[in-house]
Amino acid sequence: MGTTAPSDEALLASPETAAFEIFYCRHVEELLGFFARRTRDPELAADLTAETFAAALAGRRRFRPQAGAASAWLFGIAMHKLTDAQRRGYAEQRARRRLGMERLDLDEEDCARIASLGHASGAVALLELIPPDQREAVQARVVDERGYAEIAAALETSETVVRKRVSRGLAAVRNRMGPHR
Repeated sequence: MGTTAPSDEALLASPETAAFEIFYCRHVEELLGFFARRTRDPELAADLTAETFAAALAGRRRFRPQAGAASAWLFGIAMHKLTDAQRRGYAEQRARRRLGMERLDLDEEDCARIASLGHASGAVALLELIPPDQREAVQARVVDERGYAEIAAALETSETVVRKRVSRGLAAVRNRMGPHR
């Protein structure tokens, strides 16, 4: 008679603070790695992670499970935070201020740990399991954030082919992650 852990979707739907804490613990390292790979700046990665979770906490009532997995919703927020930070050249501070969160001061050990998360990610390992043509397309589109036309030109193929490769590659990754990842 073991108890099963609640799904991410159930955790977000719960009004309990402890439920969001579990959701946070499940995804914080993956999100730190995501930002560390993209920013190559551990302090900015930590800031963006904090801002993403602050926005998720503030907006969790808007999460709709029928629209997709909770982790996809979280990474959607993360992409918006990253885009904002890149566009302005600094991390968005509104959500942190609104929730009274202080900027994190990281020591060298913290920075090294965050940087290592950028290199040893489960997502990177999952990409290694899909066919090379799909991996290349997903890497270019999702990780490197290149446009379909640019990728198609580099691969000397059509945008339609690139879109199919990205779609199939992401579907394969989702399948390997399981239903509640």
